Order: sequence, then C-alpha cells, then structure tokens
Amino acid sequence: MATGNQPIVQLESVAKSYGGAVALAQLDLTVNAGEFFTLLGPSGSGKTTTLRLIAGFERPDQGRILLDGADVAALPPFARAVNTVFQDYALFPHLTLIENVAYGLRAKKMAKAAAHGEAEKALAAVRLAEFGGRKPAQLSGGQRQRVALARAMVNKPRVLLLDEPLGALDLKLRHQMQAELKRLQHDTGITFIYVTHDQDEALSMSDRIAVFSQGKIEQIGTAFDLYERPASAFVADFVGSSNLLGGNRLLRPEKITLLAPGATAPDGYETRNGIVREAIYLGAVTRYHVALAAGTVLSVMESNRLPVGERLRLGVGDAVLAAWPRAAARDIEK
Repeated sequence: MATGNQPIVQLESVAKSYGGAVALAQLDLTVNAGEFFTLLGPSGSGKTTTLRLIAGFERPDQGRILLDGADVAALPPFARAVNTVFQDYALFPHLTLIENVAYGLRAKKMAKAAAHGEAEKALAAVRLAEFGGRKPAQLSGGQRQRVALARAMVNKPRVLLLDEPLGALDLKLRHQMQAELKRLQHDTGITFIYVTHDQDEALSMSDRIAVFSQGKIEQIGTAFDLYERPASAFVADFVGSSNLLGGNRLLRPEKITLLAPGATAPDGYETRNGIVREAIYLGAVTRYHVALAAGTVLSVMESNRLPVGERLRLGVGDAVLAAWPRAAARDIEK
C-alpha cells in the first residue's frame, strides 16, 4: 500500500540501446516508497530493460538512477538495496527451503542459527512455515514462487523487483498468487516494482502503473486513470478492450447496452442500429460483436446477472439497437 509521496526510485533521462536498437529513450520515472508500482507493456516495450537497470544487471548509456536520492547507476547489483524475483524461481534444488531462504544471509556471514531464524520468519510470512525441511522438487509451482519471494524479502531490501514472476503458473494459481503478492506488499511495506504484460494483473494489483510502448512511457496513473481516462489510443487499446468511434472517441464495451430494434433508449443515450455478427458466452458475461450500418464493428460486453428468462436472447444475425450514455464516449489523442 502506498505510504506517501517520498520518492525511493528515480530514473532521470535514462537511455539504453543495444547494438543501435533503442530500448529506452530519455526515460523519466519516479516510484514512491511503499508503492506497488507496475511496469506494463507488450514485449519489447522497454519494461524489462527498465527493471534490469534498476537492479543493476544493465547500465544506462546516459542518465541517472537514484535509490533514496543516491545515484547507483555505476554500482553492481549486490551493492544496491534491491532484490529481484524471476519467473523461473532460481532455487537451489539440493538445499531445503530453510537453506534456500537463508542462503543470502549466510553469504553475508550471518551465523547459521540467526540466518535460519530469519528464514523461518520469512517462510511464515509467505505461509510456508511448516515446509522448511522440504526441497523445491517437493513443492508446487505456486509454493516455489513463494519460497523465491521469501528468499528475496529475508534480506529486507528497500525495493523488491519482480520480473513476470507469475508467468509460469496456470490461471487459477496466478489469481491466487496475485492476492498473495498484494497481501505481502501491504504487510511488509516494501516497495514493489512489478513487470508484466498482463493488463488484468496490473489493474488488480497496482497502486500505480506505467504503460510502456517502444521504449517510452505512454502514461502513468492508477488503474482507474488508465482505464477511464487513457491518454492515447495505444493506452486505450492495451489497457482493456475498447471501441474507437470516429477514430478518436473511446467507448468501452461494458458501457454499451443492446436493446430490441425500435426500443426507446433512456434520455442522454446515443443509439445505433446493428446486426449481431458474433456472440460468445463467457459465464459471467457474454461478448458480442455488432456490425453497424456505417461499417464499424462494436465490441459489446453484457453481464449475465439477470435470470435467463429476463435476458434479451441474441444470436448471430439478430438485429439490435446499441445504446450508450453520451458521456461514456470520451475523446482521446491518437
């Protein structure tokens, strides 16, 4: 949970290229102490490069990287008060969980008993206290990821960096671990900087999100800001599904209601006649694609909360009236 506006990580005019290919172009970024801050974007957008620069695995071609106000751009990873959690866990298979978690502390010459005591606390924090004597091969994927988190947090870093740590997990386990990560961040107060290409993951977990595209940040804001007030067509398209009317008016699929042809829409609504081209039942919602007379195809997401007998039953080829509040369509920059 964000604790204030005190900066802990700052990137100032940071640039990075690989063999002439620009990975980051004059990037400026501030992360506040206690935030769950997410770097979101498609592959190749610069988010992982940014994380590696903060971690010290890469050095910038230019610019400054500040941690608690001190420039650490020239320091190696071990000299920075950060730890990194990767997707592949990187656990030692021949060591027990206690030994894995205590490894970094032992490397710093902490006495074995003290290191194991700290490791036990860290395993308890990730709800694996009773598993300390097991080895990684005896755990599920989600449990191994929690061990990796405990190992990173036992060193009490100022900042925890997470590089797509849930990417190898199945959907249900990903959702469970998202809640677990958010709980851990809230309980410990450690600043999390999290990299993902999964918009739902970013929206559900983050205090703030930076959306990356082609080595630049398109927008920084809360989940609400990015979804309801996207600064560009790229953000509107990447963060959630969207319809663009007239090229620059954003209309989210869930804002649209489908009515029977000839129905009267409420005051303040815009309406368009259309034909259902696709209907996909998804359990809680049904997704429709509706072709309008002008050639535009609207994506529509309707809740299935009403009892079956009270819903408008629609199939491919049905004529409908698409309606939405005028205020729901917002102008955005292309």
